[in-house]
Amino acid sequence: MKRSSEKANACVSRRYVGAKTRLADIPAYVTKDGSGIRELMHPDRHGCRNQSLAEAVVPAGTRTLLHRHLTSEELYHITAGEGSLTLGAEKVKVSPGDTVLIPAGTPHCIEATGAEALHILCCCSPAYRHEDTEIL
Repeated sequence: MKRSSEKANACVSRRYVGAKTRLADIPAYVTKDGSGIRELMHPDRHGCRNQSLAEAVVPAGTRTLLHRHLTSEELYHITAGEGSLTLGAEKVKVSPGDTVLIPAGTPHCIEATGAEALHILCCCSPAYRHEDTEIL
């Protein structure tokens, strides 16, 4: 899954002051932690300034690599699937409707433990950057 910025920019609707994207129109790519994501809103493409929003998908029976973000804090909001989030020294079970704060610098990874893929809305502030991610 490769990112095409030209195609991603075509996904943005600017009929009002903000911006609107549609999940189905945004190409997916693989991040450093191994998850497949679609950048729903990102300053590099959509005009927002201080945060980014992406949907991550972790296939059933797999997990992301243990990593941390040096400057960004993250919010994970689970929209589908069941999982186990390693957050520092803690393990937290997650399911649809759960939202978890991941402070900057905190080691974390997530595993899809159910029969279906785990879908997560990930909000980063400041916005997600590959260079801010350190694999542990």
